[in-house]
Amino acid sequence: VQLQAFGGGLVQPGGSLRLSCIVSGFRLDFPAIGWFRQAPGKEREGIACLSTWNDITWYSDSVKGRFTVSRDAAENTVYLQMENLSPEDTAVYYCAADLTHSSSYALGHDGPTNWGQGTQVTVSS
Repeated sequence: VQLQAFGGGLVQPGGSLRLSCIVSGFRLDFPAIGWFRQAPGKEREGIACLSTWNDITWYSDSVKGRFTVSRDAAENTVYLQMENLSPEDTAVYYCAADLTHSSSYALGHDGPTNWGQGTQVTVSS
């Protein structure tokens, strides 16, 4: 099982960025999968999760309305579209999956069974 996240970089405040996560070793038709982030000096937090079984999503209050998680099952890829970014969104972003449950809410609150490597997102002028 592998999750490979990429697409991070430097973006100006108010800008947009799309992260991608290519998964292998499992299919995107049951597990919950999503995105976590860890800002400097802070704990890692779940921000956007998706059930690949019923497409129900969950978002943290900090990103709701600005970030969108989606999947392309044919490409085994999960995306995080980020809009209206602010310096507070600066963090290392991780793709993660819960291979034992399909609840996006549970993934966001209880954490995953499998982590991918992180990709740095820096929001600065």
